[in-house]
This record gives sequence, C-alpha cells and structure tokens, in this order.
Amino acid sequence: MLTAFVTGIVVILAFLLQSSFFPTITLLDISPNVILMVTVCFGFMRGKRFGMLVGFFSGILVDVFFGPIFGINALVYMFIGYFNGHLYKVFFDEEIKVPMLLVAVSDLIYGIVFYVVQFATRSRFAFPQYFTGVILPECIYTVVLTLIFYRLLHKIDKLLSDNELEGQQSPWL
Repeated sequence: MLTAFVTGIVVILAFLLQSSFFPTITLLDISPNVILMVTVCFGFMRGKRFGMLVGFFSGILVDVFFGPIFGINALVYMFIGYFNGHLYKVFFDEEIKVPMLLVAVSDLIYGIVFYVVQFATRSRFAFPQYFTGVILPECIYTVVLTLIFYRLLHKIDKLLSDNELEGQQSPWL
C-alpha cells in the first residue's frame, strides 16, 4: 500500500515537473520527458508488472491533460515500462549506465512512435528534420536529467524495498 502511494506521488511530481517547470527551461524549444524517465526507472528497478502499471497510469495522466489521441500515451508508456521491466534481473544498485541507456532507447522509441502517430499517418514525411530537431534533443535532455534524478529514484526504491521486507517479517501484518 505504501509502495503504491509513494509511487503515485512520484508520478504526479514527475508530471508536474514535466508540464509546468521544465517547459520554462527548454533547450532548443524541447523539454525532457520526465514521465518516461520515471516509468523506465521503476520498470528497471521493480520488474515488468510494476513498470507496466506505472507506465499505464503515467500515460493516462498525460492523455487526460495533453494527449492528442486518448489512450496512446497509456499504451506506449505501459509497453515501455513492461519491456524495461524485463531487465529487472540485471539491476545493479548503483549502476547508472544501464538506466541511462534504457532511458535513451525508450525515448527514441517513444519519439518514433509519436512521429508515426502524429505525422506519418497524415502523410507528413519529414522524419530526418523531426528526428534531429525534436527526438534527439529530447532524448539527450532526458538522459542528462536521468543522471540527476536516478539516484533519488533509487533511494526511494530502496526505502520502499526495506519497508516491504520489514512488513513481511512483522507478526502484526
């Protein structure tokens, strides 16, 4: 219960950062995808099911407020959380290179999917310009933020894991 509550708070804070704070400090008119970073990290740290749930609820939140097609963000984030959760078995506590790589690959996939959904389906084919002008800068910005936020997310996950272990050993629960 505590894990779900804390994760919900983290997702809401990430959404607020992504929708209100980071648009004010854009680089090349691009802001990072903080929700994607949180989804990737939780999937990587907690497994497929948890990553899928975080991705789904994060995506629903984005869809309700900003989604061009309701449900597309929920679907994409859910798959991203699920597939990153496959690497749960290779999770190392303090290793930051793997989460950075996963965030980079996931952000590239997210950008390509949204290019297809928003532009290619309407016969607007300018992929090289979109890739270099939007997808790649957003990916780089998000990966740089992963350097900063991953340690915090890892500490939160560690506290939640420790709390879950204590709860299993308690005769009162």
